[in-house]
Amino acid sequence: MERIKTMINRILLSAALAAIVFAGIGCQKQQARVIEPTDYDKPLAPGQLALRKITNPAEIPDFTDACHNLSNLSEAIDNSLNYLKKPSSRGFYPYAEITHQQVVDSLTAFKELINSGLTGRALNDAIRQRFDVWTSVGCDNAGTVLFTGYYTPIFDGSTVKTSRFQYPLYRQPDDLVKGDNGQILGRRGPGGQLSPYPDRAEIENSNMLQGEEIVWLDDPFKVYIAHVQGSVVIRMSASPKAGETSPNGGPDGSLVTYGYAANNGHEYQSIIKQLISEGKIPADRVNLAALLDFFKGNSSLVRQYTQINPRFVFFKKNSANEGPRGSLNEQVIAYRSIATDKSIFPRASLVFFSTKLPRQIGNSTYIDPFEGFALDQDTGGAIRAAGRCDIYLGQGDDAGKLAGQTYQEGRLYYLFLK
Repeated sequence: MERIKTMINRILLSAALAAIVFAGIGCQKQQARVIEPTDYDKPLAPGQLALRKITNPAEIPDFTDACHNLSNLSEAIDNSLNYLKKPSSRGFYPYAEITHQQVVDSLTAFKELINSGLTGRALNDAIRQRFDVWTSVGCDNAGTVLFTGYYTPIFDGSTVKTSRFQYPLYRQPDDLVKGDNGQILGRRGPGGQLSPYPDRAEIENSNMLQGEEIVWLDDPFKVYIAHVQGSVVIRMSASPKAGETSPNGGPDGSLVTYGYAANNGHEYQSIIKQLISEGKIPADRVNLAALLDFFKGNSSLVRQYTQINPRFVFFKKNSANEGPRGSLNEQVIAYRSIATDKSIFPRASLVFFSTKLPRQIGNSTYIDPFEGFALDQDTGGAIRAAGRCDIYLGQGDDAGKLAGQTYQEGRLYYLFLK
């Protein structure tokens, strides 16, 4: 799933909420000291790797707690192994000293370990004995990583335009050209020449994609959320018969997933900073519900703000009963799939992460320590550094609420067979 970060996870609150600390002695005049926010998006130095191999055993984390929770992990490993069977996957290796075959062997060996019946301390000991551990250098070369969350929303929609459903998602147009590895090469002109594909504003204002609609939603900002998340589940409404106008009937209830197909090649830009700076949404109330409420009451402003982000996403209908797919074109699994910057991290690899995540108990939300194994299977459009990681948290409103509250520092590790 095109890990253009979830609306909440793109907030960049650390930049917006730099603290002001006043200090004074006696009757001296108080002076303000601005505490600089952490730059989680700090780029690597030229030639620097995003991972560093741990050579001191004392720096290797304890995996015991994560070894008690192995649900869905085997399935996630299979998805990575399926990707690694594709010839194109070989083009991204070696990564440092890590070869393509070593990643395959690592996943195969780890799957055998977790299916062996070992858990807890015994599994932790086996992992430490058989695997090398690499750590992300993070944003500060000391391993600090900002963890955020993303999810797949569920919205009502229709395969035909109606009085209610007027805002489309589009399929990939024929003139969009991609390279062998999925990179966006541009727009092919009548003579075969390539040029940059238009940005969001030009696409929307020119109506150039008329006829490429694949499904229709009832809210323009929900369309934008689908673009940011990279996939969406549509709860289908009853469609009108041929020749009929828009129906007033309720939804038929079937759920259809529309996944990421391509983008227009432009870099993702957050709209949240602008909304906060203009006072449209208070910085302490930035969440999905607040954004939907604001734009529902100000629908005329949707394009003004969403066109700050030049990236535009195209979709495709997934096969029946098929869940959302990540940028490796494999299904992503809640808490077992992460999105990183694929230009600097080894794709499809096994990871271990340690951070804090929200959990819902009744009407209350708690932020608790969380450690787990996952697979690096997705890309975030706003994830462009060694200090960023996006965790897939599932689909639907509950997952969206949790994703909106995920904004914590932690550590990210990669495991490879010795």
